[in-house]
Amino acid sequence: MNILKRIKVNSSKGNKVSSNNFILGKDDTLLPKFTRIFGLEYNVIFYYIKTKKPGLTINDSEINIYLPMNYRNNSNQSLITAILYKMYEKITEVELENILEKARHDFGFAPEDYEIKKIPGLLASCNKEIQKIFVNPYISMYSKEIIEYIVYHEFCHLKYKNHSKQFYALLKKYKPNYLGIEKQIANLKY
Repeated sequence: MNILKRIKVNSSKGNKVSSNNFILGKDDTLLPKFTRIFGLEYNVIFYYIKTKKPGLTINDSEINIYLPMNYRNNSNQSLITAILYKMYEKITEVELENILEKARHDFGFAPEDYEIKKIPGLLASCNKEIQKIFVNPYISMYSKEIIEYIVYHEFCHLKYKNHSKQFYALLKKYKPNYLGIEKQIANLKY
């Protein structure tokens, strides 16, 4: 099942917003104008409608964010940031469960726990002592191949704290193309 179709939406009519709900239409003053999910670019469009709560829908190329009418004269940029953060958090939660299950099967071990949280400057990290992996929700902006690689990289840290020969031997066992992926993401921190 497509993960984007599993995102819950808070709009007054469920996943569809009828033309009766539109009052002011689009708001071109808010940012971002686009973002990425799984490496694909999506236009972000903002609407003010008759609704009590903000909501969003995702289709093949757009993320539509719906704001209540009474929000139209407010500075909504921090609200938009929070809505998009929540969207990424939900997408990451579902995708991470799938990847963690695959990694558990491949490695034969798993972290004691994991947590999805904003990590300034990092997409993921591992605390070997407490056997816990931390994943930034913004990781879901990248392709599924990159997300899986980063999770596998952190799994290797559960066994080897440093980037030793043993660490890379374990990583290569499950991600033989790891050098190619590392070249793609050389500017990312994890």
